[in-house]
Amino acid sequence: MGVTRRVKLIPLVPIAATLLLSLAAVPAVASPAGSVCDQQLMTRIPARSDEALTGSQFAQRARDMAGPQRDALVRSEVMAGNMPSFLRHLVAVTVRSAEAAVRPVAVTVCVLPDYLALGSDKDFVFVPMGLEAALDIANRYGFLLPTRKLVNAIYGESTVKLDPQPLPAGDQMRSTAYLVHHNQLISEQREARGAPLGELTAGHKKDLVLTPRLWQIPGRVAIYGWHRGVQSPIQPLSTVHGARYADYSHGIRLVSDVVYVNGVRRSMAEVLADPQLAGLLSDEGPLPRITDRLDSLLGGLRTEASVPAVAWLPTPRTALATP
Repeated sequence: MGVTRRVKLIPLVPIAATLLLSLAAVPAVASPAGSVCDQQLMTRIPARSDEALTGSQFAQRARDMAGPQRDALVRSEVMAGNMPSFLRHLVAVTVRSAEAAVRPVAVTVCVLPDYLALGSDKDFVFVPMGLEAALDIANRYGFLLPTRKLVNAIYGESTVKLDPQPLPAGDQMRSTAYLVHHNQLISEQREARGAPLGELTAGHKKDLVLTPRLWQIPGRVAIYGWHRGVQSPIQPLSTVHGARYADYSHGIRLVSDVVYVNGVRRSMAEVLADPQLAGLLSDEGPLPRITDRLDSLLGGLRTEASVPAVAWLPTPRTALATP
């Protein structure tokens, strides 16, 4: 477990004001370099309105929200196009076969450069959410969540590697105040390093991931990551939390369903189902019928949404104490 930073939780209003000031000082947004990724895929997401909430305004509106209530607000904002400009391009991450000399295969996936956030480039906040909301947003715009192996690959190829910054464990982990404070710490770290927004960035959040455990143990969310180095995550693959659990440490990295196998355009779902190729994207074997499985899973989560005992599976106290 990583070293826990002792912090005093500041009231939300000062945090929101400090967030705005610190984000305004973040280096300029990087311009995406040439990439095999089809940037037109990002046009599926609506343009951001000039009247859309900023990160600080979202924090104020969601200050007393958590769980499904906050997820509903996040989902509404994202589907209305409230997403910073620095997230609106795809970055290529390539995984190559170990047997390259015998049968060279390279699969290139196209991912958002950072975790999903609401607001503008100058005033934004990263937004954790439960599995239902994350799958719903991903499905709407032609994305999937990453696998554990892809999280490792993204970290390995990231040009900006931020350090995890765990906060004290407890029930407040799910609060908006906690996630806004953590957002501020990330911004300060990025500013200190002079790292521009829009570069492929990793290390500062745990990922919601795809794994067979999602349908083997329905009603759970799978998390993994928070890397301190290549192949050195704080958080091993875990399904200890209920499907609608989300805390400040979680992030949503969207991965396009369009991938390239030796330069040939394919569906990520097809590659995950292919016994010859799946190992490049998944270290848990092939994931056949992933689209059908996720549609079924999402439908089940929607059906169970009115049953608190299912939606909020109890979290062991020891799990809360582990980043």
